[in-house]
Amino acid sequence: MTWQYISIAIILVALFAAFFMHQRMLKLRAHLMQEAIRNRDFTFRMPTSGMFSGERAMQEALNHLGETIRQQINQNEVESWERLTRVLTHEMMNATAPITSISQSLMSRPDVKGTPLEDGITAIYETSRHLSEFVTNYRKMSELEKPVLAVVELNKIADDLRKAYPQLQWEINLPHGLKVRADAGMLRQVLMNLAKNAAEADATKIVLEEISDAKQSSRISLFMGNDGLPIPAENRQSLFVPFFTTKRSGSGIGLSLSRRMMIQQGGMLDLAETPRQGCHAAFILTVEKD
Repeated sequence: MTWQYISIAIILVALFAAFFMHQRMLKLRAHLMQEAIRNRDFTFRMPTSGMFSGERAMQEALNHLGETIRQQINQNEVESWERLTRVLTHEMMNATAPITSISQSLMSRPDVKGTPLEDGITAIYETSRHLSEFVTNYRKMSELEKPVLAVVELNKIADDLRKAYPQLQWEINLPHGLKVRADAGMLRQVLMNLAKNAAEADATKIVLEEISDAKQSSRISLFMGNDGLPIPAENRQSLFVPFFTTKRSGSGIGLSLSRRMMIQQGGMLDLAETPRQGCHAAFILTVEKD
């Protein structure tokens, strides 16, 4: 009987220790998720192994909730920039239009031609005209047409990319017949923008492949990386902010416009946190499965 009591005591101690360790694990998970939310990082995905069925369901719901919050924040951010862009472009066009018109008419006057005034008025005209073109480009941020969703074959778009940039070495790993539900024109434009940026960053190779994720059964993720110049750490947070550019002749709308086009299709465009070997810069595109 003594050994029986000892065995029961050992079992109870083992159960208590296992319960204690399990509770510590849950507490650590809660702390990590709290820290992630505090740092506005909603990409956390905690593993569900070693959990009871109810805990597993709760963790999966929290993982999904983090992704939903991230998408909503990105959507609100895009809409805020869109409203700001609409107001700014309206005011700037109202200010530059009369300057361009008046300076152009003054340039054609006979009492201006050949005088010291001509150079000054020409400079005013050229500056206002370039500013008007600059503002017109930003209007694209708030004048996107609604996407027309349809079944799109990704390999066909990949072939278009390869033909558009034959100077680049393409490594395309997409399953045969892979189809998504998207606006073909918008999706092609986003991928073209990324390829264009890669070429301008001195890339020689681009990798385009599907990232499998069993937990995202209704979506697929595409990895698009290149071996061009890496993106400096101080620029990563501002990469999708409208008007932000590191190029001398850049407009600063390419990536922000691309992200907006992906969001309108129910997808997302993000910078890859850890580019794989051989890729110095990479992006993740999320799009609905067919």
